[in-house]
Amino acid sequence: MAPLTDSHVHSEWSWDAQQGSMERTCERAIELGLPAVAFTEHVDRTRWTLLPGELDDPQQLEPYLAPDGASMTPPPLDVDGYLASIERCRDRFPDLRILSGAELGEPHLHEPFVTKLLGAGEFDRVLGSLHCLPVGDDQYAEPPGLFRRRAAAEVVRDYLTELPRLIQGFDAFAVLAHIDYPTRYWPTTAGPFDPAAFEEEFRHALRALADSGRALEVNTRNAPYPAIVRWWRDEGGEAVTFGSDAHEPTALAQSFTEAAAMVEAIGFRPGRHPWDFWVRTG
Repeated sequence: MAPLTDSHVHSEWSWDAQQGSMERTCERAIELGLPAVAFTEHVDRTRWTLLPGELDDPQQLEPYLAPDGASMTPPPLDVDGYLASIERCRDRFPDLRILSGAELGEPHLHEPFVTKLLGAGEFDRVLGSLHCLPVGDDQYAEPPGLFRRRAAAEVVRDYLTELPRLIQGFDAFAVLAHIDYPTRYWPTTAGPFDPAAFEEEFRHALRALADSGRALEVNTRNAPYPAIVRWWRDEGGEAVTFGSDAHEPTALAQSFTEAAAMVEAIGFRPGRHPWDFWVRTG
């Protein structure tokens, strides 16, 4: 199996990575024999509306909470500080290819801001992601709050319905991150999550992504679903990347061996360089 690049990693420059460290992550990448790593730091502008008790650790997020605790606004990415840290790590770890990057949350809702930010620096790997859905007028919530407000199946269908709007509404990203994001928070009371129950909605979102010429991320934060990768290939998807979504160094390249074997069996192969997208065969 060819060595893999972790194309979705967070460091201390992401607002929710309190245990993150760019330098220690680079050290970990070298220990694991990774040829490259992409630090795709969070760029989030959507204000979250919170229900009481929704946050697992409100103390960590206290700086971003409104005084009444009913909403939270993530802080902006310090682009200059982040890019300076990238250069320091490139100097310190010359044998590791270090890619700059960003994970754009709901970029179709914040196009002017995101476009300006991308123009302020050079980003090698840009991800588009959907974290929040509307829950009222100018109010948005993440899946933990969504599952407390709506039926589980409705949350997933709403999420997959919004993805084509994101894909078609903003074109300055190359990879769609964690298409299965809500399943991380799927309530145990709803039974095991079965992607086949949402095949039509998944295929619709995957078809929109394939038509746009972009890549699908195989995210290993949770065990990826082979069915989704098969549908991606069926719908014309040409490329995939691998991302651990690590928020601290020990999670780097989590479950990559298993994910790569699965993706290869479905019909994708490594690109010319270890940091290239994997591409479909035949």
